[in-house]
Amino acid sequence: MKSDKEPKELSHTDDSGRARMVDVGSKPDQLRIARAEGFIRLKPETVTLIRQNLMKKGDVLIIAEVAGVQAAKATPSLIPLCHPIQISQVTVKTTLLEEGVMAVSEVRCIGQTGVEMEALTAVSVALLTVYDMCKAVDKTMTIESINLIEKTKHDLPR
Repeated sequence: MKSDKEPKELSHTDDSGRARMVDVGSKPDQLRIARAEGFIRLKPETVTLIRQNLMKKGDVLIIAEVAGVQAAKATPSLIPLCHPIQISQVTVKTTLLEEGVMAVSEVRCIGQTGVEMEALTAVSVALLTVYDMCKAVDKTMTIESINLIEKTKHDLPR
């Protein structure tokens, strides 16, 4: 019997070591939820421009949130072995802090596989959008700490 500390067998490779998409066809539909977060560090002057909505490309936080939602929906096109799944909800919330912008996403679906890649992609693209919108005024930005906060699955009522 394997302990929890031993690595699991890779499920995205075949017996020859070639990449493959995992067959989830025999798994039951479940409510799947994943949450992710990330942070982009900005200069204080950049934070002020965002707070005052003075960035030339528009409202940084709103556009980043929309970009994150779009990215979650596009994940299977971006990550080769991700399954195309029917997402039921995506939320991306950006918060302006003194040191930069925090992005948090939550993705939900009823399906046979999880939505953690969609949640991580949403946060990543939201932060990349902040970067793109602020790059003309801030050459020191750093994207940091993109993490999966939580993933859950729940059986559906019968």
